Amino acid sequence: MSTRTSSIGRIVEISTRHPLIVLLLATALTAVALAYTARHFAMTADTAQLISTKLDWRQRELAFEAAFPQFNRLTMVVVDGQTPELTDAATARLVAALEGKPDLFHSVRRPDGGAFFERNGLLLLPVKDVAATTEQLVKAAPLLGPLAADPSLRGVLAALSGMAMGIKHGQMKLEELAPASTALAETFEQAADGKPAYFSWRTLIAGAPAGSRELRNVILVQPVMNYSALEPGAAASDAIRAAAKALGLDPAHGVTVRLTGPVPLADEEFVTLAQDADMVVAAMAIALLGIMWLAVRSSRVVIAILLTTLAGLFMTAAIGLWATGRFNLISVAFIPLFVGLGVDFSIQFSVRFLAERLIHHDLAKALAAAGAGVGKALALSAMAIGAGFFAFLPTTFIGVAELGIIAGLGMGVAFVLSIVLLPALLMLLRPRVSGTAEVGFDMLAPVDAFLRPRRRAVLIVAALAAIVSAALLPFVRFDFNPLNLRSDKVESMATLHALASDPDWTPDAINVLAPSLSQVPDLQRRLDALPDVARTVSLQSFVPADQPEKLALIADAAKRLGPALQASPSPPPSDAELRQSLPARHRRRPPSRSAAWPRCSIGWRRPRRKSAPPHRPR
Repeated sequence: MSTRTSSIGRIVEISTRHPLIVLLLATALTAVALAYTARHFAMTADTAQLISTKLDWRQRELAFEAAFPQFNRLTMVVVDGQTPELTDAATARLVAALEGKPDLFHSVRRPDGGAFFERNGLLLLPVKDVAATTEQLVKAAPLLGPLAADPSLRGVLAALSGMAMGIKHGQMKLEELAPASTALAETFEQAADGKPAYFSWRTLIAGAPAGSRELRNVILVQPVMNYSALEPGAAASDAIRAAAKALGLDPAHGVTVRLTGPVPLADEEFVTLAQDADMVVAAMAIALLGIMWLAVRSSRVVIAILLTTLAGLFMTAAIGLWATGRFNLISVAFIPLFVGLGVDFSIQFSVRFLAERLIHHDLAKALAAAGAGVGKALALSAMAIGAGFFAFLPTTFIGVAELGIIAGLGMGVAFVLSIVLLPALLMLLRPRVSGTAEVGFDMLAPVDAFLRPRRRAVLIVAALAAIVSAALLPFVRFDFNPLNLRSDKVESMATLHALASDPDWTPDAINVLAPSLSQVPDLQRRLDALPDVARTVSLQSFVPADQPEKLALIADAAKRLGPALQASPSPPPSDAELRQSLPARHRRRPPSRSAAWPRCSIGWRRPRRKSAPPHRPR
């Protein structure tokens, strides 16, 4: 193709006539692009902004968030303890510590605890469970009374001693003392052997092992988000972990604190993407340099291609910021796309230039001939790739649409620089062409010789492969669960999997808004009838049913337990006092029933001591 009949060839020719001017202009444009990018750079890590708010489900989601803002952008702090007491104590201490950091947390609350549940929790149970719980508490009165007066090891042993005396005098049965003595004996033996030992009075009184509801609490935290960072909630998550460590909430003390929820899940996903980023970038750079070297076999041409690519990358970043206003977690992917596709334009031009150099000894003529020969192909490629990216624009996935805008414009930048800046750089660097061999790999010549006479057979095989692949399409399975895209090794996903089997905290839940509370019962009945619905929870679920019957049971238990729990607790003994008390108690002759164990409405009282006031039956 003659350079006179090719407009791209004439552009290349002009560039080679004034290479220094082209270089200065390109440098100025690159500097302006860098300045604009530095001044207007903005990036959001808010994944909620990646989807258009015009979608129906997004509008419903926004309506729910407006009605219940306490559920927006949450970090779930999952506290697991070896005993219910450890779990509750750890949760209360951690909540108190986090509430003292308003600069990091908008709100800190316990949906499964707090004043409401502490006062009304029994009312939410079925009547039979309330009756069983109160009866167990009443039966435990002989143990609870001494412990209320002396909540120490001395009080524990005093309670057991008193219960043993009750057995001796026929006031108790041996099997009533067996659970407590067995549990305490096992705990003491583990402690004596240097093993972690945990004892739960609540489990002992309940008469059954504690379940996940007793051993697991969840704290809902709304952290202060910093969307200018790659991990918007990292500061809050670090503060939670630091507070737990400072309070000694770790497995060594029988407590495990883990984080999950929308904020940690998103943050750890970004960390996973950025993991070993330096090694990935280094590998990509080495691979890119290797590809360019294999293509052109000239260090000066490689330098020209790299400079052209960097200039185009900076210009594309500035144009992208101007077009979209800020980058997001998807649109920032224009960087590898531009480098991977834009550099191909420069490689194609350079390979054609090296081939033309074997014909034209004059460098400028070889560059102009390369522009005339490959220019239209490059223009067609740029338009095709750009059109493919611009096809993203109609989507409601804003992140992808913005990526299409930036990457599509970037293809235009890459094409223009490959026919303007690259020829000027090659003209200035004047790469040497050694030998007269054509560009390519001689070792692959037999492959061409084999395929050329068999091209029809190759096309038939390719068509058959396409037909077979199309026939297999119905067997393709698509995983619609985005959680499966995340690594199971990170804490947030491992914790989420642990919660998935918990009916109280499963992530497989749907939020439904009703116009008024009066419409909730009918909606709840229709939802309960669906086979895919395990259970429904509404605001009315927190209004207990059968309250009069439950309140009567609780009042009766309180009347019977009240005297035992009203004693003023004695100060805990020191280690020395405890060592002196235990042998003395062991050697003490049991007092008579009439002197030491008068009957009362809740059981028996322990012997009077100077260290604690006696129980007085009412």
